[in-house]
Amino acid sequence: MKNIILIAITAILLAGCSSTSLIATQKKLPAVYEDVNASYQIKKDVTISLFRLNNYTDTPRAGLRAANIVEGVLLAKGYNLTTHLSNDKYTFEKAKEEAKHDNSKYFLIGGVSEWRYKTGIDGEPAVSMKLSLYKTKSEKLVWSATGADSDWGNGSIGTTAQELIQTMMVE
Repeated sequence: MKNIILIAITAILLAGCSSTSLIATQKKLPAVYEDVNASYQIKKDVTISLFRLNNYTDTPRAGLRAANIVEGVLLAKGYNLTTHLSNDKYTFEKAKEEAKHDNSKYFLIGGVSEWRYKTGIDGEPAVSMKLSLYKTKSEKLVWSATGADSDWGNGSIGTTAQELIQTMMVE
């Protein structure tokens, strides 16, 4: 009984030190794998043009850093990507035109609002961003998520951002 109470208290304390906030569209990311039967899946050709996320922070290159993590997560999920991370500035129209040129079915854009270590004794990492996926031909918003996360003082911005992005991109 004492062990159960100790585990419950530990879980509550750990949960209180890290927080995540997430708002997403009801639709999910397009599925890469389609189940044919219990033991066989077909991989669909889901192509995405990925652009550097706009940086709305005081941290240099936060948009590039976040987009690099988004790239890794999407590749791990099986998406085919064409990256435009070296392009510094883009507009919605320019991103759409580049995606058409790439023959991508979708393009992903967004922005980073927070990418820093909080001030104070612990210096906890804090990350906040928005990601939006559009259909290239119709310009229709397919999926969007906005999230924020912070972690313990011994955590890093990179791991905090990766955990947030993976939470945002739940299929």
